[in-house]
Amino acid sequence: MMNRRPILLGILLLALIYSPLQASGNEQMNIVMQLTRDGDNYAHRRAMFQIDRVLNDLGQDKLHIEVVAYENGIHALLANNEETNQFLTKLANRGVVFKACQISMRAWGLKEEDFPLEVEFIPAGATEMIRLQSLEYKYWRP
Repeated sequence: MMNRRPILLGILLLALIYSPLQASGNEQMNIVMQLTRDGDNYAHRRAMFQIDRVLNDLGQDKLHIEVVAYENGIHALLANNEETNQFLTKLANRGVVFKACQISMRAWGLKEEDFPLEVEFIPAGATEMIRLQSLEYKYWRP
């Protein structure tokens, strides 16, 4: 006879993921994605793809996602980043908010003009992560 434990655990996990979205009715779940890693192996593009997929699967009307980019992750938001610039525009049009850390910008010698209009600027990425989590945003690190 087949061991049912893995199946039951999978069902329980799905229920835990989907139940907050269904129980909240018209309320949106707030999610903050920390983007700090470098773009090796298309990591930034994969992160954008993951956001797009989650919005498709769970419904963009059920989620509010903010992406906070700092350290090496700041490069994902650059206007000249050919791997992410079209995704960034598409996701911004779907309601995703993109925030660039000004400390990281200074460290990399970047200016506001290096970013598309969809990007907001914040004084410090780590501080913004803490602030949003204190407002009950769920943490997501790709």
